[in-house]
Amino acid sequence: MTLLERKLFGPGPSNPYPEATDALSRPILGHLDPAFVALMDETCDRLRQVWGTDNARTLPLSATGSAGMEAAFVNTVSDGDVVVVGVNGLFGQRMCEVAARCGAEVVPVEHDWGTPVDVQRLVDAHPSPKIIAAVHAETSTGARSDIAALGEAVRRDRPDALLLVDAVTSIGGIELRADDWGVDLGYAGTQKCLGVAPGLAPFTIGERAWERRVEKPRSWYLDLGLLGGYVGEAGAKGGQRTYHHTAPVAMVASLHAGLGRILEEGLPQVWARHEAAGRQLQDGLEAMGLELFAQAGSRLPDLTTVKVPDGVDSAAVRKELLERHGIEIGAGAGPYAATVWRIGLMGHNARPDAALLVLAALGEVLDRSAG
Repeated sequence: MTLLERKLFGPGPSNPYPEATDALSRPILGHLDPAFVALMDETCDRLRQVWGTDNARTLPLSATGSAGMEAAFVNTVSDGDVVVVGVNGLFGQRMCEVAARCGAEVVPVEHDWGTPVDVQRLVDAHPSPKIIAAVHAETSTGARSDIAALGEAVRRDRPDALLLVDAVTSIGGIELRADDWGVDLGYAGTQKCLGVAPGLAPFTIGERAWERRVEKPRSWYLDLGLLGGYVGEAGAKGGQRTYHHTAPVAMVASLHAGLGRILEEGLPQVWARHEAAGRQLQDGLEAMGLELFAQAGSRLPDLTTVKVPDGVDSAAVRKELLERHGIEIGAGAGPYAATVWRIGLMGHNARPDAALLVLAALGEVLDRSAG
């Protein structure tokens, strides 16, 4: 089968940083080899830097971001616990589903898709929740919510509640300061702004959440107490390693390299690069006469949502972009599957040339469809 090289400008995965790809070709080490354990520990330390946390229990889970979501809930929710979820898109809905399966009494706080979560509505939704959860960067809509403000409100009005954050599309692309913002636990994915292939879920949990965890969660594989004996906590505290599972050593090496690339450039510089590329793309789309979907003032720079023009076949345009130009953009999600496009400039793709390329190709395809 012919190997194809695509320009991945959808909602993820993105094209990896070259350093992350190169790392996949290195010799495989055993998952208990001292050299690999040292690499894993350094990877966890690098994750602490991109999360903006000192949490000892910060680690890459051996699964994709959705497993990070499940790990967050299965380790903290017991039957009957109240979980308030800000729902402003598909992944807020998924939080509700996962929390319910863990036995929670879920209180969804619904918002229009494309808008940020309303901080005060979340903290006022229930007088004594165990968890208040929100998506930082809603991948389905391209909207950013103010987690700093939410954390401040939770500490002020619901100090006993834990703040849980989905950072799948924000980590490595926009400002994220877990400790400063009062985030108690969070999960992410490697395949977006971190510029690494899909397969790992960067995860962090603070002391408050750890003290209130489920001692024996429903999931053995995602039991953070067991995982901490091998990675994350064990490395940070110099503890004795205990076997849990065979770590995906090549993926960890790739994540280590991708994080190194980001930290060498500097997190503020990486955030600024994503901001500049996203602004260039969004300005260009509006100059073409297209209408952006997410609410102005809360638009993500790394994931842009744009309305499909009336009379245009969304799927046909995406198919032509892929077949003629090797460019992937994403369809919308949920009720907007056929009426919105999602265009990501994430990680290695957050560059001016990528913005210009997708603008030129989309303009050409739309001109052809109109002709």
